Amino acid sequence: MPSASLTAHNAASEGKGGGMNKNLLITWVVVFVVWMVGSYIVHGTLLHDDYAALSSLFRSEQDAQQHMPFLIAAHVILAGAFSWIYLRGQEARPWLSQGLRYGLAVALLTVIPTYIIYYVVQPMPGATVVKQIVFDTALLLILGAVAAFVNRGRVRA
Repeated sequence: MPSASLTAHNAASEGKGGGMNKNLLITWVVVFVVWMVGSYIVHGTLLHDDYAALSSLFRSEQDAQQHMPFLIAAHVILAGAFSWIYLRGQEARPWLSQGLRYGLAVALLTVIPTYIIYYVVQPMPGATVVKQIVFDTALLLILGAVAAFVNRGRVRA
């Protein structure tokens, strides 16, 4: 059974204005920025030519720009959930290995099965799917390391 001081500490750190909220907000913003930049590098640069060859499957670049607020909103949600889950499961272990392990777990839960499913339902070339999986998994490993770095030394009691 947790001690009264531990219970009080957890309640204070998760309450309004507590350390947990500040850590979550900082992690959320940093992860969001890195995720947006990383996604641009992966999808806007590394995979640009692959996507251009499949123009019938995607919106035109001009049409995609019109939908940019949805992309930003999606990344705000992704970064918030990613950060919140990381902070809830953070342990008193070396930050880098913990962050990489977390990024890999998220990739196994999201990126890898999602692109495999897309491959089944869309006429996407296998080589492009492999690139999507490799590049986005690498991005999630980086994001896990970033979340861990931002919170190194800040472990929940």
